[in-house]
Formats: sequence, C-alpha cells, structure tokens
Amino acid sequence: MIKILAHDDQGFYLFTKRLSEGCFAWPTTKDQAAVSLTKADLSLLLEGIDWR
Repeated sequence: MIKILAHDDQGFYLFTKRLSEGCFAWPTTKDQAAVSLTKADLSLLLEGIDWR
C-alpha cells in the first residue's frame, strides 16, 4: 500500500492505493531522505510499473 499526503489552501488530503498484484517499485536512497518524483514517475509508480 502507498499513502500520499497532499496539501492545498483548504487543507490536507490523504490518498491511498493498493495493488492487486505485485508491489510498488520504490526508489532506494542512501540516507532514507525524501524522494522527489516527477508527475510522469508518480503516474508510473501508481500503476505498478517499474519506472526505475
């Protein structure tokens, strides 16, 4: 399951998505810092496609 927290002028939104098969291809980081994704990368990630 992946959870995304977004904010706009009216408040916060929590989006969740679970894949029926497989797992999300999450990027690895050395220091577990925040990861920046482009809109295209996020779209592929949410579809369960390995975008790395």
